Amino acid sequence: MFQGLDSFLAQSGFSSAAIEFSHLAFSLLLLFLAALIVHWITSHYVVLILEKIAHKSTFKWDDAFIRNHFFKRLAILTPLILIYGAADLAFTDFPGTAELLRRASLIFFVLAGVRVLATALKSFQDIYSSSEIAGDWPIRSYLDAIKIILYILAFIFITSILTNKSPWGIISVFGGLTAILLLIFKDTILGFVANLQLTANDMVRVGDWIEMPKYGADGDVIDISLHTVKVQNWDKTITTVPTHHMVNDAFKNWRGMSESGGRRIKRALYIDTNSVRFCTDENLEGFKKYSLLEGYLQKKEEEITEYNKTHHPEPGKLGGRRQTNIGVFRAYIKAYLRNNPKINQDLTFLVRHLAPTPQGLPVEIYVFSADKVWANYEGIQADIFDHLLAIAPEFGLRIFQYPSGNDLQQFQSFKATADALDIPA
Repeated sequence: MFQGLDSFLAQSGFSSAAIEFSHLAFSLLLLFLAALIVHWITSHYVVLILEKIAHKSTFKWDDAFIRNHFFKRLAILTPLILIYGAADLAFTDFPGTAELLRRASLIFFVLAGVRVLATALKSFQDIYSSSEIAGDWPIRSYLDAIKIILYILAFIFITSILTNKSPWGIISVFGGLTAILLLIFKDTILGFVANLQLTANDMVRVGDWIEMPKYGADGDVIDISLHTVKVQNWDKTITTVPTHHMVNDAFKNWRGMSESGGRRIKRALYIDTNSVRFCTDENLEGFKKYSLLEGYLQKKEEEITEYNKTHHPEPGKLGGRRQTNIGVFRAYIKAYLRNNPKINQDLTFLVRHLAPTPQGLPVEIYVFSADKVWANYEGIQADIFDHLLAIAPEFGLRIFQYPSGNDLQQFQSFKATADALDIPA
């Protein structure tokens, strides 16, 4: 093949070294030109045919491979295979160059192969994410661990190619450096073990609402990776929590509330104990205007009458049962909540007194709203307590509140008026 070229160069006065160099340069040119042609044919014809077949297929998984350019990256391997296979044939007279090309093509093949495998893992993650079990069993952290292993193996093989030593010998050297490797990959190992625990115990999933005050996290989990768990807080900021800290530290997961039939309302009204009293006949007659209390008042009146006949037959004696305004108010709260369609009647339902405090007597409501959406839940809770705060005075009850500046001004005005009229304040 080079006879005509050799004759031309010899007649032109070139030395044998220059002619030999021309052989090398021309062989390199032909080889790389062939590699470019093979890559162009693969990427412009073979890849396009494969992508068209994938688009026309009824399967959805192949779309993920097209979206992540898997076939295009796979096409890079074909010219590298050609260079590796043709090096000995093209450079028979230059064994050193052939060896150099083989090693270079192997190195690039390893690098390109890692990219192809990483793309395949990314495509598999996309396919898995669209499945129904993805929320219950996230696999991104495991795929990240596999990628790290691939990069480590690629580094070992490249080192083996450069040094012309067996990769197993290099792996044995790494084995002797176990302590250093453990130090370098400490976070990766901790993250991988933590992911296993989080997944095996179903402690957290993407989409869960979690609270972790130590790290300022209060919102939805948007990503679980090998090293971090990302939480989008309600103010739209992002908090990143190391994965292994999710196992070592305490956090609250609201998934149980989300999957239940309601969201808890637990709040108390503090009643001024000075406003608690027995009901008079006029009070009880006035309470009958509330339709929610009709059944309660009638039943309670019968119970009290029967009890007093049996245990306190003499009227006017102390110790007989009588209704109180706070008892009637508590019955009204129960009836009001029982008739509220936004309250889940199948879950815990309590209206109770707590131990008296310096702020008054707490009347606590412990129920569950039927709507779990945060904004709707807050609206339901606000509507309930708006109504109860407004209607409490109808029962002769006062809601406790510390004196405000306006209260003190009114007291000073009253005292000044009393002093002016010489009336004891």
